[in-house]
Amino acid sequence: MDTKKLHSLFASSAGVSIDTRRISKDEIYFSLKGDNFDGNKFALEAIKKGAKFSVVDDIKLKNANDKIIYVEDTLKSLQELSNYHRSLFDTKVIGITGSNGKTTTKNLIYSILSQSYGVIKTKGNLNNHIGVPLSLLDINDDVDIAVIEMGANHIGEIKTLCEIAMPDFGLITNYGHAHLEGFGGFEGVVKGKSEMFDYLTQNYGHIILNNDDIIQIENCKGDLAITFGEKEDSEFIYKYKKEENVLIIQNDDDKYKCEIYGDYNFSNIAASITIGKFLDLSSSEIKKGLISFKNDSNRSEVINYGNNKLYLDAYNANPTSMKAAISNFENNILNNKILILGDMFELGDYSSKEHQKIIDFIDNKDYLKVYLVGENFYDCQTQSNYFERFKSTEEMLKSVKLIDFSLTNILIKGSRGIGLEKLIKD
Repeated sequence: MDTKKLHSLFASSAGVSIDTRRISKDEIYFSLKGDNFDGNKFALEAIKKGAKFSVVDDIKLKNANDKIIYVEDTLKSLQELSNYHRSLFDTKVIGITGSNGKTTTKNLIYSILSQSYGVIKTKGNLNNHIGVPLSLLDINDDVDIAVIEMGANHIGEIKTLCEIAMPDFGLITNYGHAHLEGFGGFEGVVKGKSEMFDYLTQNYGHIILNNDDIIQIENCKGDLAITFGEKEDSEFIYKYKKEENVLIIQNDDDKYKCEIYGDYNFSNIAASITIGKFLDLSSSEIKKGLISFKNDSNRSEVINYGNNKLYLDAYNANPTSMKAAISNFENNILNNKILILGDMFELGDYSSKEHQKIIDFIDNKDYLKVYLVGENFYDCQTQSNYFERFKSTEEMLKSVKLIDFSLTNILIKGSRGIGLEKLIKD
């Protein structure tokens, strides 16, 4: 079935689903496949549960039901459907990629732009070759702007996502030592993330450029860059200071406040304000958006826990974000400090070296205790006597209760798979 015909069926449906466990009546079910599952096996079940159609790529199902739609590749059909759907609207798409801070920046931009426009954003962390198409299919006549997060762990993936989403604006939060296994090293990270800039340059889009990031400047060849940063030659110049857990951003005569933890979020906030200004929001609207900003759980959260203060950033971790979180904690918290660090994933052959670098960075510092969680940190060499190791969060839970500490500041940082948020009991 060609894309236009499939879209006409989509237009008369209740939307798209890729999971029969959560399918709603009159949705179109796409039978996607992965390394350990085959959605084709549930195509008929989806119809029984009320799906209007099931899109399959298993030839054996071609004539199994009059509600079966056979295509050569269900994933490709989903992507082509979303790309065609996006092309039918005047909705502006803002693409966001980078090693750290993508979701936080997405949420900041959404909160600001929602003060004046009809806006949708990528749901949760659905930022890959499946999640981006699903987000684009939410565009309708009421949507002025779609804020689309784009993740990648291999070269070529951002290029593909841009071709699907066709962003009008785009930004790279930063280049970090993340997904080194898939990218083949830091140079691969830079090349892969910069595919966002390449697409925008070739298609006359607007690059939101961090003028304080020399690598971004080197990889931006477009003439339509909108620059921001602390440098005086930036189009939008920002300075910042901290008050408790609030970042205050100064631009000209305006002061913007955002209740978010971490100096490293300065550039994320500045990029978001820049987009708001470029799209003609007033200062009061931008301020209101920042005040109402809510980040996703486990990201840059400050939690009062008994008489302790927890700094929870356990949604994801890589060497760059880990070091930034620790540095911010060291520079802003003066005493009674504890670190709880979980393994960083997808580092491949770089894993042992990168984990040891983190240990070397914090060894012999002023900490009451440093808890290391996960197989990689477990094998690292340490000198200080404040280190304690556990192979899993579950193992740590058996002997350490955070509520037993008193008047302590605790930074919790690790990859999502380690599940360090389990340490916080309701």
